[in-house]
Amino acid sequence: KRDFRRVSVSARQQSQLQSSSTSDITLNSAFLQRLVRVFFGCLAAVACGMLYAVYLSTYHDRKYWFSIRQDLEREVTFQEGSGLYYYYYKQMLTAPSFERGFYELMTDNKTVSGQTINAVQRLYLYPELITSFIYKVTGSQDFVEPIYFYIGAVFGLQAVYVTALFVCSWVMSGTWVAGLLAVAWYVINRPDTTQVDHAIPLRENWALPYFSCQVAALTGFLSNNISSATEMFCYITMSATTFTFLLVWEHSHYVLFIQCFSLFLLDSFNLVPSRKMADIYKMYLSSLFLAYLFQFQNITLLSSPLLSLLIGSVLARYFQVELAVFSHQSPVKSYVINLFQTFVSDFVTNFLLCQESFQRARPDLFLRLTQASVLPFYFLVLSVCVLSALQIIYKRMRSEGCFRPEDGQIGAQPEVIYHVFHTLFLGVLTLLIKYLWTPYVCMFTAFGVCSPELWMTVFKWFKLKSIHPVVLSLILSTAVPTIIGFSLWREYCPRVLAELSDLQEFYDPDTVELISWIRSQAPVAAVFAGSPQLLGAVKLCSGSAVTSLPLYSDIKLLRRSEDTYQVYAMRSAEDIYKILMSQKTNYVIIEESICTELGPNRGCRIKDLLDISNGHVIHDKGEIYSFSKHGRFCHEIKMNYSPYTNYFTRVFWNRSYHVYKVNSVISFQY
Repeated sequence: KRDFRRVSVSARQQSQLQSSSTSDITLNSAFLQRLVRVFFGCLAAVACGMLYAVYLSTYHDRKYWFSIRQDLEREVTFQEGSGLYYYYYKQMLTAPSFERGFYELMTDNKTVSGQTINAVQRLYLYPELITSFIYKVTGSQDFVEPIYFYIGAVFGLQAVYVTALFVCSWVMSGTWVAGLLAVAWYVINRPDTTQVDHAIPLRENWALPYFSCQVAALTGFLSNNISSATEMFCYITMSATTFTFLLVWEHSHYVLFIQCFSLFLLDSFNLVPSRKMADIYKMYLSSLFLAYLFQFQNITLLSSPLLSLLIGSVLARYFQVELAVFSHQSPVKSYVINLFQTFVSDFVTNFLLCQESFQRARPDLFLRLTQASVLPFYFLVLSVCVLSALQIIYKRMRSEGCFRPEDGQIGAQPEVIYHVFHTLFLGVLTLLIKYLWTPYVCMFTAFGVCSPELWMTVFKWFKLKSIHPVVLSLILSTAVPTIIGFSLWREYCPRVLAELSDLQEFYDPDTVELISWIRSQAPVAAVFAGSPQLLGAVKLCSGSAVTSLPLYSDIKLLRRSEDTYQVYAMRSAEDIYKILMSQKTNYVIIEESICTELGPNRGCRIKDLLDISNGHVIHDKGEIYSFSKHGRFCHEIKMNYSPYTNYFTRVFWNRSYHVYKVNSVISFQY
């Protein structure tokens, strides 16, 4: 018996050892498989980003013939007044030291006539400061030109943008195939996802890649299945990118307000643990405080709707009161009321609303997204996620918080519901800014079609008995993106490659001629007046002082721009002369494209806005006419007769521009 017991015990021990060794082998095999998937996923994400950066660089060179242009012709390609930012980058490179250059930017009295401005605060110049510092410290001046280093930094950030979208879709779906599909859709819809093609130095081209990284980190942080170490990494990344985003773009706090409001709704429905929401609120507040300090106590951040929402949310968590959502939007509410009160006649208000970035999205945007199969699948994914979330919220409310959702329900994932709210609210802003919405629609749709949980949620609703929902969801989550990817490859790959092979021609000889004249003929201390977009190029290419800047977040500069734009109004020569002399103007540049503008958007032309603001509009039988006892200044001055010749002398002209010297001594000629 003892021998039998010994044999049975040893047999039991052997079986336990065999089972433990088998489980160890299984765990090691699973870990190895996961490691391989992560490695190849990261490799694919980095490769997508690098290839996109190379594509942008090649396309940019083909479009502008950038590599064979002279410096002046290269700088002219920075459109929409964005060249002003590059001017400060050049100024930092020519400064004797970084400290000296930084001080000169903070006390800049050579840009806006009669004013000393803190250019770092006004123009959010931290990207130029950091880029110029890296360029000097790394000794890059020995092997790369400054302008190539600058645009290379922007293209590199676009690579980060794409990589973050890849990772975000991958984290939610569990497969990096979703990342590939998200990047493919992003590149195909590039005209609706980025402005980097024609205005490289714009602040959003620097800022949105950081926001994309922040969204990816937030997605990981909200996930239920995440280790403490990964959660801490996501939180640190989220904090750093939020602070950087606030630091480099003046409109960043509005975008974060939309994000915070989406998270607030998740918190209201108890879809996110209270601990995580408290950490997120702390992250927002600390980032706002640091950005406020680094932006030289920028009062805009303190009056932002983001801070108002955060304060209300934090107080509500402590006092356990119900929040009236619109009460947190009091700054927005008052702004909207004031906006419509002044809409009838205020030039600045109408001018801002008429900017291209604030124009309603055209129907062809949705047509392009439909042709690329993004929009139909987006509505499918959105509908499934919304219905699943509503189902879970309803059951949780009925069970008084004791309901535990089934495994595989897509609405139980807080990161997914966050993106539902986020894309919906950004979709409302598509009427204003399409470049914010489209990238995340591409990412969210790619996640949905590649997610087994989404398909499983649908099949559980139908209660299929012929085939198991898990098997069918795995099949569809593989087959659907494969079919979509094949159709996109067949239809759009030749178009993308054709963009690189086509030799385009962008050349603006009139602007080049104007800048060359300013460089050679105008005094160094001369002050130029003109449209803000043109003055940005004048400042970049000549260094001359200007009367205004292409900055739409500074009301004082906008009022100066309104005064300068009066050359396109129906005002007398004496009125225009007094305005220009008050700005210490030496030369005024009149643009034919503004003076003779015949755009289809009547009412948003500069001369229309001026006529409305100046009260030179009459209404007759439903039609709007402009009328004044004075002719339109930009037309009348070209006639070369008194009193215009008494105040102004034409010194340069070509097909696009007329430059007049503002006479310091009035000559009365008849």
